[in-house]
Amino acid sequence: MISKPIPADSFYHTCRYICQKPGAEVLITEGVRGHNYKVMAADFIEQQQLRPSKGKACLHAILSFHPSEKPSDEVMMEIAREYLKRLKFVDTQFAVVKHTDRAHPHLHIVANMVGNHGQAISDSWIGLRGKKIAQALTQEYNLVPAIQKDLSLTHVEAMSEREANKYKIYQAIAENLPHCGTMEDLEKKLLGQGIEIQYKYKGQTQEKQGISFKMENVCFKGSEIDRKYSLSGLQKALEQQQRQKQTIPGNTQKSEPGSPYFKSQRSTVSQDSAPSPLQQPSHDFQHGQGLSKVLEALMRPVDDNGGTSYDPFQEAENRRRKKKRQHPR
Repeated sequence: MISKPIPADSFYHTCRYICQKPGAEVLITEGVRGHNYKVMAADFIEQQQLRPSKGKACLHAILSFHPSEKPSDEVMMEIAREYLKRLKFVDTQFAVVKHTDRAHPHLHIVANMVGNHGQAISDSWIGLRGKKIAQALTQEYNLVPAIQKDLSLTHVEAMSEREANKYKIYQAIAENLPHCGTMEDLEKKLLGQGIEIQYKYKGQTQEKQGISFKMENVCFKGSEIDRKYSLSGLQKALEQQQRQKQTIPGNTQKSEPGSPYFKSQRSTVSQDSAPSPLQQPSHDFQHGQGLSKVLEALMRPVDDNGGTSYDPFQEAENRRRKKKRQHPR
């Protein structure tokens, strides 16, 4: 399950959106009427007036389930109530509406950040809090966890223009990054989709320190798009892709010992061209084999042109005896 709070400036537009979708079904209302989006919005606005200083009092959150899941209305209502309770949206108005216009079932939740008694309800860190609550509820109800961002489960049309652009940039990076070898490649591909990359430099140097993405005059830091899309995160991803490509057979010109290419080349050496004992690879000495073969070669008698055997040790003994006869003691 995925939790996504969406910035909302107007109860009227939010209620109209969630109620007017084809197939929309109001599951729960608390403190507001649910048979018509206009009266629903009017009820929210009336309570907002209890605290006029709370200019933006509309919470709009989406809970999306995995396409393989078909939870019952009762289960979805339980989850929605528990979600609001853990967000500390209690003693206030809210409405829960089910949408079935996509492959995955999802809920739209609208709540008033001005409570029933005029108290203000905080929405600080609501994105992070909502994510953790959704993860906990996913485990408790044995739902399919969200491993990574899935834009098919993201309702871009329900977002503000700024939020929608942020998700479009995320999608563009995710699609193009695997096909890039350098940051320059990524710059060209994104520019073709109307997204400009801007760098932050360290002091007056040319050392890149940060990255931003600009779309339609709105600029986002890389970490705002996603933590893995910071400058260091992108560079690390590109380096990893290059290393993976180099390990694929046929992608490199130079073959290293142990690679499939090196082994195939070595296996083609014929028996006739096998090295002599004096030319055995040095690693044979680790097993004591190379040294014994060398000594054997040195000790073996060889034939001279006269056909007699030459023994270097016998020759030395003959010279010693001759010298003794010439100089007797």
